[in-house]
Amino acid sequence: MISKHRVIFLFTFMCLVCINFSFSQEQNSRKEKLIINRLDFYDYRGVWGLDVAAGNSIINGDYQDPEFEIYFRGGFKYHITSHLNVNATYNKYNLAYKEFYNKGFMSFDLNLELLLNPFGRFTPYLYAGGGYNASNYFEETSNKVQGGFGVEIIVLEHLGLKIFGEYNHAFTDELDEMIAGDTDDVFYRIGLGLNVYFGGQR
Repeated sequence: MISKHRVIFLFTFMCLVCINFSFSQEQNSRKEKLIINRLDFYDYRGVWGLDVAAGNSIINGDYQDPEFEIYFRGGFKYHITSHLNVNATYNKYNLAYKEFYNKGFMSFDLNLELLLNPFGRFTPYLYAGGGYNASNYFEETSNKVQGGFGVEIIVLEHLGLKIFGEYNHAFTDELDEMIAGDTDDVFYRIGLGLNVYFGGQR
């Protein structure tokens, strides 16, 4: 006859074995999912990326009737994780008001970018960071902060088409050569561009 203590011991032992087995299966399932996701990431993207874009810029300053002007950018990005990358860009753009003001600027920006769906062909993304702004020939300079959002579609392996919008706050009220009020000048940039990815191992 099996004693009561042995029954309790065997029952406890079986419970621990079942819990350990379930935990191991869950851990293995998570590992497999991470591997599959990482492979999907490398199917579509890479550790490094080149960033080129063109679009329009517009100022929100001290005058009326701002106009859309040209905007170009180029840069590179490095993925710290599948979801997060750091990117640096050089931006060339003009700011204009109707009929009387049109001036060229450039900025050197550094951003952190969050991909919301890095394992799929289609992903929205958000980014924010800081930059150094300058007029042509560095006649006027200022620091700034920026943030934006966009969507990227992988059209070919390692090639993404993107559209984005960006808010820029300059720490100066002199972008349009007029100081009025207590607020600094801000401007917006919208663009259509390409990300070309490379690097990483399957």
